[in-house]
Amino acid sequence: MENLFITVTGVNNYLGMKPFKIGRILKLIKDIDNQYDKDAIRVELPFIGAVGYTANSVHTVYQGTSSASRLYEKIGDKCYARVMFITHSSVIAQVLSDEEARSELLKQTELF
Repeated sequence: MENLFITVTGVNNYLGMKPFKIGRILKLIKDIDNQYDKDAIRVELPFIGAVGYTANSVHTVYQGTSSASRLYEKIGDKCYARVMFITHSSVIAQVLSDEEARSELLKQTELF
């Protein structure tokens, strides 16, 4: 996948910034039942569940990152991203190719 970055927002509606660490793998899932945004993409962490959403507003999408609407048609039902930067209120993550995601997920499973 091309070099795509996303902004994770809405974290304060969940667990805040605490679960995010640089390098952590996030699962991005199309939220097809979202009544507020037809292009909503929920962000989850293993063993925790939902921790935010992919930003989709001109007020929340950081410059240089893609909105949920731009990413929505480029992915299947889900994809993965790696946390690259953490700000005071948002997270910037790089969307991974399927191959990169498999490799990263294998590394994580080897830890258990």
